[in-house]
Amino acid sequence: MPIIVQKYGGSSLETIDKIIDIAKRIAKKKSDNYKLVVVLSAMGKTTDYLMDMAFKISKNPSKRELAVLMSTGEQVSIALLSIALNSMGVSAVSYTGSQLNIVTEGFHTASRIADINESIILNEINKNNVVIVAGFQGVNKNNEITILGRGGSDTTAVALAAKLGCKCEIFTDVDGVYTIDPKLHPSAKKLSTISYEEMIELASSGAGVLNVRSIELAEKYNIPLLIALNSGYIEGTMIKELDSTMEKSSITGLAVDNQQAMITLNGVPHDIKIISDIFGQIAKHDINIDMISQTTPINKLVNISFTIPKLDLMTTMKIMENYKNNIFTFSYETFDNISKLSVVGIGMKSQPGVAAKMFEILAENDISVHIITTSEIKISYVINPDKQQTAIEAIAKEFNL
Repeated sequence: MPIIVQKYGGSSLETIDKIIDIAKRIAKKKSDNYKLVVVLSAMGKTTDYLMDMAFKISKNPSKRELAVLMSTGEQVSIALLSIALNSMGVSAVSYTGSQLNIVTEGFHTASRIADINESIILNEINKNNVVIVAGFQGVNKNNEITILGRGGSDTTAVALAAKLGCKCEIFTDVDGVYTIDPKLHPSAKKLSTISYEEMIELASSGAGVLNVRSIELAEKYNIPLLIALNSGYIEGTMIKELDSTMEKSSITGLAVDNQQAMITLNGVPHDIKIISDIFGQIAKHDINIDMISQTTPINKLVNISFTIPKLDLMTTMKIMENYKNNIFTFSYETFDNISKLSVVGIGMKSQPGVAAKMFEILAENDISVHIITTSEIKISYVINPDKQQTAIEAIAKEFNL
């Protein structure tokens, strides 16, 4: 009897009826002689609701207490699903992250899984139980509850699959991975397969289908990862190792991220120690810098533009004010209404001319670019939001997305 890890997201669990439907699906899978480990998110928008309550009480709640609060959502889900399965005659048992000793490291609200003791799960499987696990959470070396950040339940599921050496199925509110978000481009094509590398780039660029860390883990341990619809039995998308068929198209997909802000520093001394210190201070506040662009030095001064998550804009501005007032004089501008477009494709490695074609498309449509970054399989552009849809339609047409 093979083991399989399944994960169900919040939209799959938002009502009791949906939880009962999932229980029926799990019961059917178990009747097909599978040993099941099921990872759950919180019901519906529970996590947002819990976060909202905390910030109504305090504008700066303790990260430790936020982790304790937000971990409760998954506990409700796992208990209800276990109750549903047992009522159907399917033996099931639920576990929180701390009960399973899912060991984490890092910040309370942005931890990473360091290790999992799979012995409890294997013991329950040997008793013929369905094991239901609270995703998104763990416990640190000080025995304090931690959470993995947005999308952390995906990471929990893949980490468990890696430990158990089995396939992982992620059930969500989309029926697979598309070349472009169908909400932005309704005629986008669904992909039957995609490589780990391409999926990591799309997810980190705003595609939003999966947590990036979960795909990295799947790639590291070569875990086949299926993305499929949480209701019905529509064929999904398999994320797996690269094969020769994946290189036929130069572009596999296009991702859009509207949750970034851009900051431009004007008149910064062209001194690597100063620039290093600026970015070091930003990093100390757990702020992730995405794209960076620097001008050629003029009179030993440079302008630097970079993007960060919108949620971190105020904190970053405070850091800049500290430099401006206490260390050296410069000016800065902020832009909280930008669009980041990224085209991704393994085929770029072997098919030249993609960058040239992209510039041609943007020029033909009078689309100005503020920052550009590239890698072997990705090109990202920061443009004005009012040109976003024009860019999407033009790129999709040219590359048959």
